[in-house]
Amino acid sequence: MQMNDLIIVSVDDHVIEPPDMFKRHMPKHLLDKAPHVVKMRDGEGWVFDGLRNPNFGLNAVVGRPKEEYGLEPASYSDIRKGTHDLKARIDDMNVNGVLGSICFPTFPNFAGTFFLAAQDKALAKTVISAYNDWHLDEWCAGAPGRFIPLGILPLWDIDACVAETRRIAAKGARTISFPDNPAAKGLPSVHSPHWDPLWAAMEELQVVISCHIGSGASAPYPSSDAPIDAWIVNMPMYIANAATEWLFSPVFKKFPKLKIALSEGGIGWVPYLLERADFTYKHHRAWTHANFGELLPSQLFNRNFITCFIDDQFGLKNTASLNTDLVTYECDYPHSDTLWPEVPETLWASVKHLSPEMIDKITHGNAMREFRYDPFSVLGRENCTVGALRAQSTHVDVRAVAGLGGFNPSNSEGRQVTAGEVAKLFAA
Repeated sequence: MQMNDLIIVSVDDHVIEPPDMFKRHMPKHLLDKAPHVVKMRDGEGWVFDGLRNPNFGLNAVVGRPKEEYGLEPASYSDIRKGTHDLKARIDDMNVNGVLGSICFPTFPNFAGTFFLAAQDKALAKTVISAYNDWHLDEWCAGAPGRFIPLGILPLWDIDACVAETRRIAAKGARTISFPDNPAAKGLPSVHSPHWDPLWAAMEELQVVISCHIGSGASAPYPSSDAPIDAWIVNMPMYIANAATEWLFSPVFKKFPKLKIALSEGGIGWVPYLLERADFTYKHHRAWTHANFGELLPSQLFNRNFITCFIDDQFGLKNTASLNTDLVTYECDYPHSDTLWPEVPETLWASVKHLSPEMIDKITHGNAMREFRYDPFSVLGRENCTVGALRAQSTHVDVRAVAGLGGFNPSNSEGRQVTAGEVAKLFAA
């Protein structure tokens, strides 16, 4: 096997929604009430029902020189076309050797939590359904075989959650974005039976829970004076907190076939967390009364939890300590951690010591099985490799473009940017 033989499926990417996305999917009599883009804060943002989301780009800095990554996009003119235009996205996937992608929302927030604050909840439900229809019928269906369809839910209404899950699953949705910590958003926790009807429906329909970092609880800044680097380092591993809560919840004991994906969380930390979980269970369960039945916590994790990585050489050197049947890859396009357009080069350097069978599992096989994604039947396996995809993209310009603009932390002295400066940027 060589690098160009890789087949790469990413279980964590993002879409910047085009401003006209609701025109074909909202009822005509409600179209004037749909979310829409307006000028604000020297840029553009989305508004709906009195709510505002000014940073619509959310770190969509792909294609910039790294020196300008601190410039948060403020308008569509600040971002690469592939972030929001389907044809350009396929071009960017091809030049990056990425066959398939799960695309998390942006302006609704990763799990649709933007709509929790809406006053008109009936209208918000209609908007969420319209969003899902755009994602499934236009974004995903517009490029057959290239996307794994994802949905969002009206999280404040459990009956509506179940109904929307069944509706979009019938249309092809394979996963639903759900807050990694719903309690952090004022919703019932994962320990509550409140969510059981949703878990039952998702288990029945084989729909995966996708929990993206920051979708419920966000990694805190160490201090306002800390360099932002410290927060960037810790951010992916912060999902370990949510992973432990889900692990010790009753969810997967009640619904043993349900799967959860820890999106953008990495894999290198997993072996120690499971070692600690097993120690805690065996050492403390006499007084905590935790009960995993015949399983250890690590065994339940390895049965129900899908993990993913961007660049995790330590984890890939220690595959004996991981359930490699549930390890998957992520590209994180168009965010600042993405390795676009050099994913094949960096991924190959990390996996080439593994057997071809193991490489195939981690790069695409596990994702295809767990998300019931079958691009080969649509495109033909021979057309899905890095080499085949890149052969279709010789026209794509991957040169970094400087001066796109955006919101910028004050840093004229060339020193490290602090967490406090970034916090003020988004609070402005």
